[in-house]
Amino acid sequence: MIKRTLYFGNPAYLGLRDAQLIVRLPEVEKNDGLTESFKKESVATIPIEDIGVVIIDHQQVTITQGLLTSLMENNTAVITCDAAHHPTGLLMPLSTHNIQSERFRTQVEASQPLKKQLWAQTIEEKLFNQGYLLNSIGEQGDYLLELSKKVKSGDSDNLEATGAAYYWKNLFSNYIQGFSRHREGPKPNHLLNYGYAIIRALIARALCGSGLLPTLGIHHRNKYNAYCLADDIMEPYRPFVDKVVFDMVVGGKHETDINKEHKELLLKIPSMDVLINGESSPMMVASQYTSASLARCFSGELRKISYPEWK
Repeated sequence: MIKRTLYFGNPAYLGLRDAQLIVRLPEVEKNDGLTESFKKESVATIPIEDIGVVIIDHQQVTITQGLLTSLMENNTAVITCDAAHHPTGLLMPLSTHNIQSERFRTQVEASQPLKKQLWAQTIEEKLFNQGYLLNSIGEQGDYLLELSKKVKSGDSDNLEATGAAYYWKNLFSNYIQGFSRHREGPKPNHLLNYGYAIIRALIARALCGSGLLPTLGIHHRNKYNAYCLADDIMEPYRPFVDKVVFDMVVGGKHETDINKEHKELLLKIPSMDVLINGESSPMMVASQYTSASLARCFSGELRKISYPEWK
């Protein structure tokens, strides 16, 4: 079953009761002119087991420790946003798998040649998905499709960077002059950042669910980054975010700061259908297939990571 993504962009009290997330609204709670029965009816409840991601995007959202604990026990990713509505934090559980220590051991002991092969597979899939996207929007993506076939162990020729330069030059070329992909760059970089934060949370959640350490990457190495492996494994997922943002650009919806319409579109990403292992699956489910296959690669049961492709 696909888990729900919950977004809280207004003041709210979030608590826990009978394995349910309880949502109460301050303006209702503090309004003495409303009857108690009306106040009770205005309380929303969501089963904890149905929740996969929670995004807290308002400075006046209050959340209880009991609810946080229950969300962590359910392997729910909790994303916090700053006053500018940009994702700034990701909270994940410490223990989510019954053989987690064994999974940790195989991950830590993975050989360098294995990690290089896994990284090559990751970049190959990323380039393929980028090329497919360019072709689907009428741009020349065959160059990236061919480039994906030339990736060597560890991407020793740095074809990821070569492909990125070509990809970003062409993706928005008919709508934005001289676009440059940079986290702090001009619009629509802000939309890309928001979408990538959602994907990062999905992947981190899936990795934890498979008993893996999201901190220990196969390629990314940064002592200040707690999600190096998530940043590795999300690479082939990025083009799916790019397509959502591309559609916004085509519709002229990218020139403003992030608003309700932007969020509604980006929050649909976890339920976007993709192809993985020859079958159609929502992206949240696909992320679980990917993380499970990675765990089996570390243990020697598989040789290839399962990544999503365009449906």
